[in-house]
Amino acid sequence: MQDTLTVVLAGGMGSRLSPLTDDRAKPAVPFGGKYRIIDFTLTNCLHSGLRRILVLTQYKSHSLQKHLRDGWSIFNPEVGEFISVVPPQMRGGGAWYEGTADAIYHNLWLLSRSDARYVVVLSGDHIYRMDYAEMLKEHKENQAKLTIACMCVERHEATAFGVMDTDKDGRITSFVEKPLDPPSIPGDPSHSLASMGIYIFNMETLLEALTEDAKIEGSSHDFGKDIIPRLIDSKSVYAHNFCNDKGRVAKDCYWRDVGTIDSFYQANMDLLEPIPPMNLYQKDWPIRTYSSQNPPARTVSSATGNEGIFINSIIASGVINSGGSVQHSIVSSNVRINDSATVVDSIIFDDVDIGEGCQLINCIIDKHVKIPPFTQIGLNRIEDAKRFHISDNGIVVVPESYEF
Repeated sequence: MQDTLTVVLAGGMGSRLSPLTDDRAKPAVPFGGKYRIIDFTLTNCLHSGLRRILVLTQYKSHSLQKHLRDGWSIFNPEVGEFISVVPPQMRGGGAWYEGTADAIYHNLWLLSRSDARYVVVLSGDHIYRMDYAEMLKEHKENQAKLTIACMCVERHEATAFGVMDTDKDGRITSFVEKPLDPPSIPGDPSHSLASMGIYIFNMETLLEALTEDAKIEGSSHDFGKDIIPRLIDSKSVYAHNFCNDKGRVAKDCYWRDVGTIDSFYQANMDLLEPIPPMNLYQKDWPIRTYSSQNPPARTVSSATGNEGIFINSIIASGVINSGGSVQHSIVSSNVRINDSATVVDSIIFDDVDIGEGCQLINCIIDKHVKIPPFTQIGLNRIEDAKRFHISDNGIVVVPESYEF
């Protein structure tokens, strides 16, 4: 893969995921009790043989940069491998990135000095597993200038995506970003073919397209809105069907944009299904992350004789459950659950102390929170709304380092 450069867009503000993104970039938000969101994209790169990676950061990137330093300093620059964090260089006159395409345009000097023939453009804020090598192989076989990964979605959900039409050979004939009336798949009126925001460009095609776009007044400098529709009329642009992928990863066809509190919560809860829709346990495709050196999780009998109980939950290292009950929840590292506390249908981030007799239901507790004894969260929406953010589906979010 020495002829391929990968660019991961990781500068998004993620405002719809507030307050989890109030002090961190969206790709750095914890997920699944152990990971960060960006780990899924980077793991796909690792197993796909893509080891020349630029991570473009911008918004509140310290947590993300620290995670990449601690967990992803694994490539060998002596053989041309790297993960390089690239904050805004202000080469475009001092402006911040204004769109997905603009972020790469501001770093064209990095691309142009590369000897790569192909550029893989990825988002650092989606949850999925994919073998990009299979998509790149298909891109070369089709002699495409641009290949877009796509998947079939319900037509009523397609308004949130770029939607495309293809001919019988898979060549894209039209592309509309977030249409109010999405075109359906021929012969299947209830479904549409949606872009996943995963692109493979020929280097010269990308350089030319971004340079031209920068000259267009009023452009939003976005791949879906501006770059792709213009390329379809003049270049060979193909679709790669994610669900028909022939790569080494398990064919679970799972992809989630965890851009809201409710979608983030549901994607976590998906991991607790008897047969999860995304398989984290494929031995030749493990999800890599930074893991701190913690003792094993354990349960303890409390002084009152209560046994610590975990039921259908994901429990990270360093957790101590001293007489509490945890059901259908995800508990991250170094969490302490005290006597008679109950945690149900909830996500607990690192270093949280849940006091005696607390009741937590349908909530997300961010890092470094000490919850006083007998506190109730998720049981009284009116009271919760006075101090916490509540999602449309009623998920209560306690922000990082909140003091009661």
